Amino acid sequence: MFSERKGDDLMEYVLKTKDLCKKYGHFKALDGLDMNVPKGAIYGFVGRNGAGKTTLIRLVCGLQEPTAGEFTLYGVKNSDRSISKMRRRVGAVVENPAFFGDMSAEENLKMQYTMLGMPSYDGIDKLLELVELKDAGTKKAKNFSLGMKQRLGIAITLCGDPDMLILDEPINGLDPQGIIEIRELILRLNRERNITVIISSHILEELSKLATCYGFIDKGKIVQEIGVDELEAKLRKYLHVKVSSTTILAQVMEKAGAEYKILSDTEAYVYGTFKISELSSMLAAEQCELISSSEHEESLESYFLGLVGTAGGGTE
Repeated sequence: MFSERKGDDLMEYVLKTKDLCKKYGHFKALDGLDMNVPKGAIYGFVGRNGAGKTTLIRLVCGLQEPTAGEFTLYGVKNSDRSISKMRRRVGAVVENPAFFGDMSAEENLKMQYTMLGMPSYDGIDKLLELVELKDAGTKKAKNFSLGMKQRLGIAITLCGDPDMLILDEPINGLDPQGIIEIRELILRLNRERNITVIISSHILEELSKLATCYGFIDKGKIVQEIGVDELEAKLRKYLHVKVSSTTILAQVMEKAGAEYKILSDTEAYVYGTFKISELSSMLAAEQCELISSSEHEESLESYFLGLVGTAGGGTE
């Protein structure tokens, strides 16, 4: 759990879960999950395929009910009658954006306004401008690019003026330009409208450009929640070195009690705070030449795999 204090104020959580469980037969999709989403955050929800991310989203949105445990949404328990009112403060795009393919972007938003019982269509033009679909005209949504479809899906969820947005793999399959457009839209919604955003994504490099905090989930449990500042302090620095012999390098590192990773006969990672001159001298004393070196920082993906292990594949 994050520190209870943010500056001088007590941190406020818009979503909290406690011992949340969801079983399908004998399979536990969620197994005592404890999660805390701070108000105003962009919460990076990270886990492998099957870890429980989409199940959690479905429970929060009311598409399914938990087997055990509980959650609170804006301070209201899921067992309370008024939870449906709190859910109206949440917009979600789960798995694939939902829209009418034979309608234009504007017609889709008008349909959503009608379904929500909105008194007028005021605000639709601003929404279309916000998601950069104002120039889409009468083009049918089924003919949109993937990026346009994703932005339309987000626009539809914004019709109800939500305080929180849940996005399940929002950049999956997008080209580089589409990824940039979605990233900028998410940041704009968070910074300008103060919308709390939960993003489930396996593209961790892109997620690292957005998230203000993270929840790492594995086998239905949160294994760590961490703020971006604390995470950056924990990401290990390392040298990517090329040497005449990694066999000798390994011996030198063992003697120094340092952590390292051999990549090949001539390349390795050396972790810690070694100065290049210091490392070069240590190797030279054992007749090993330091040919080249470059400084790097551990990635979000490698940090995640360090938490949960590498068995089971990637983070889809």
